[in-house]
Amino acid sequence: MKKSPDAVGQAPIRDARSLGVPKMLVLGLQHMFAMFGATVLVPILVQSYGLPLNIQTTLFFAGFGTLFFHVCTKMKVPAFLGSSFAFLGGFQAMAALESGIYATMEPAEKLQYACGGIVVAGLLYVVLAAIIKAVGVHKVMRFLPPVVTGPIIILIGLNLAPSAVSNASTCWWLALVAMAIIVVANIWGKGMIKIIPILLGVVGSYLVAVAANAMGATVITDAATGATGPMLDFSGMAQASLFGFQPFLTDISHNIAKFDVSAILVMAPIAIASMMEHIGDMSAISATVGENFIEDPGLHRTLVGDGIATSLAGLFCGPSNTTYGENTGVLVLSRVHDPRVIRLAALYAVILSFSPKFAAFVNSIPAAIIGGVSFILYGMISAIGVRNVVENRVDFTNSRNLIIAAVILVCGLGFTGGLTFHVGGAAITLTSLAIAAIAGIVLNAILPGNDFHFGKSANDASGNLGQY
Repeated sequence: MKKSPDAVGQAPIRDARSLGVPKMLVLGLQHMFAMFGATVLVPILVQSYGLPLNIQTTLFFAGFGTLFFHVCTKMKVPAFLGSSFAFLGGFQAMAALESGIYATMEPAEKLQYACGGIVVAGLLYVVLAAIIKAVGVHKVMRFLPPVVTGPIIILIGLNLAPSAVSNASTCWWLALVAMAIIVVANIWGKGMIKIIPILLGVVGSYLVAVAANAMGATVITDAATGATGPMLDFSGMAQASLFGFQPFLTDISHNIAKFDVSAILVMAPIAIASMMEHIGDMSAISATVGENFIEDPGLHRTLVGDGIATSLAGLFCGPSNTTYGENTGVLVLSRVHDPRVIRLAALYAVILSFSPKFAAFVNSIPAAIIGGVSFILYGMISAIGVRNVVENRVDFTNSRNLIIAAVILVCGLGFTGGLTFHVGGAAITLTSLAIAAIAGIVLNAILPGNDFHFGKSANDASGNLGQY
């Protein structure tokens, strides 16, 4: 008999329909709020580089990509696909590219070429999926055992941690209010309160912010100078229309990807990091809900879903997608593991992508609240990585395993600016996560003593990926 990792304490809810439609709708809303801040942050950051990445387009393809992913994975995997932060370095490099055809190019056209690179990056997922389908997931996963994927999952959370601190530091007391509401709701809450701690944390702290703003409270708007400003800024909402189409629906010629070798060499290699992040996230979600999604519906299916969703987004000048750790954190806290709830969040995202005013409203959420929520969620991601290592009984008295994990962690935390090298005159930057993943995979392949067996677990826990 299989024993779920959630057997101790509150039993997980695997069919949210048992809660009733109103509660399901609220749970979907919670997942949407969990992904929204990070998803729209990507276009905001890319815009700061000088490239006009659109928020509505980003939100549309996050929702559409998630629904496509669920179709590809037989509706089994409770994952949300949001904007990937891994490609930010590529966008920044493209914005700064001033050689060759890019010397006098307008930012909007540069974005088109950058997104062409994203289309190719997404297709690399399909190539890896084809290899897995051809040789079998067991052979491929021998190169990606928990001693590799576990530390990578840990790094995903740790690499996001500075952004949580940075956002929270704009107003620490407000961030602490958001954290306190989440903790109280999750630890002492009963019934529905216990299931929606993230949503309550966002809404509760936002109401506090509204009251504080009315009394003249301020937040730090520029960390470098210490400048302050109003806690809430509703100017964007006043200027935005209630309904509006995404740019690729109104002006397709200026919002479709273009292709050039230099841009492809800048953007596409970043897929190495995002594919490893995908595998790590699949491992994390499997461990969270007690199902081995890498084997069923299969890693090849999850990669195809993520990859094609990314290529479709890039084709219409949207950012790459990735499976979101924030929503995995919500799965941990809410213990509602039904993919239907994630699909509701995706539908919300698609519908709301047609409302510039709603996007402006959500963007009015103070960064401190996002920081407070992220404190919990990002820490959860790293904790899941630790759990992945523990449940798969990785033996750290074995020097081989210790060396692999050590090198992965140092690479992931040490290469803070990534590693840049030049190919054919184009600068290619590998993120710290990509470097860590490559180092871990190579060491696992060349060091003797790899006795990991995918799919075999001593305690028969379905969330486990194998046994040493």
